[in-house]
Amino acid sequence: LETPDIDSETPSSNTFIPPSIHTPALLSGSSYTHSSPLPSSITSDPTVPCILGVDEAGRGPVLGPMVYALFYLPLAQHHSLLAETHEFQDSKITSAATRSDLMRAVCTSSTDLYENCGWATRVMSARDISAGMLGKNNYNLNAQAMDATIALIQGVLDAGVNVTEIYIDTIGRPETYQKKLERIWPTIRITVAKKADSIYPVVSAASVCAKVTRDAGLEVCWEAEKKGAEEDQWWGSGYPGDARTKVWLKRSKDPVFGWGSETRFSWGTAKEMLEGKGEVKVEWAKEEVEEENGLRMTDFFSKGEGEDELVDWFGKRVTEEMEVF
Repeated sequence: LETPDIDSETPSSNTFIPPSIHTPALLSGSSYTHSSPLPSSITSDPTVPCILGVDEAGRGPVLGPMVYALFYLPLAQHHSLLAETHEFQDSKITSAATRSDLMRAVCTSSTDLYENCGWATRVMSARDISAGMLGKNNYNLNAQAMDATIALIQGVLDAGVNVTEIYIDTIGRPETYQKKLERIWPTIRITVAKKADSIYPVVSAASVCAKVTRDAGLEVCWEAEKKGAEEDQWWGSGYPGDARTKVWLKRSKDPVFGWGSETRFSWGTAKEMLEGKGEVKVEWAKEEVEEENGLRMTDFFSKGEGEDELVDWFGKRVTEEMEVF
């Protein structure tokens, strides 16, 4: 991962809160998807060729969600509307105020962006990211990102949008990623490239949707978490290299449970703090806990000699004839 610019990655206190922020899901640590209404320029003519771009925000932080976003509009308006009229650029070189203004325009019904463009986000919670990475089957971050991208694109296609071109900021090797997507959608022109957010305006627009949603999500989580904390106790950008983030992690850590659903336990920063000296060690039992009579829960479902009534009954399909007890 590239070293992030901490200042540009830090949410501002007046970040626009877009409709992609579902507060109950966010605070509960759940992942979710948000889709905008189809723009009138597309509903009025479903056959119009459209271009679609995908980008993400928050891949590297130890705090908060990772957000994948897509943006689409009629192909004929790609450069004129996004690059010339509104000057979309990569969100990392766009100021927080400009990002918020652009996102507000995308979400305001009286604007040309609202009438001609659609967008969607997949908010991947810190809890779910860590559960996948630390699980038995090691659902790594690249695989999670790929699945989120595919699901977002398929959602737009299922809605009836005539997507003819797709541009995506790469995950890993562009060639491998692109070939996989071309096998899924062989009739669509697909381009996967490094720095796509600085090359294709539609990907730049997607990067703004992703970044503003991530910033707003982090801000909403902080408002629920701070509990009277002073401004100098703020958790900052959420990146491991941010001193404010490290201070918050150390100060707020529970010696047994660590942190809440806002923290990615699979990140090295969190692991090292949990495994440091003086921490409470927890070892989870691998076998079922025995009761006082020496029986385990699985014993009730194990068929022994001469035991067939309950085991057989629960093992039969409901369509089979059963004895009434």
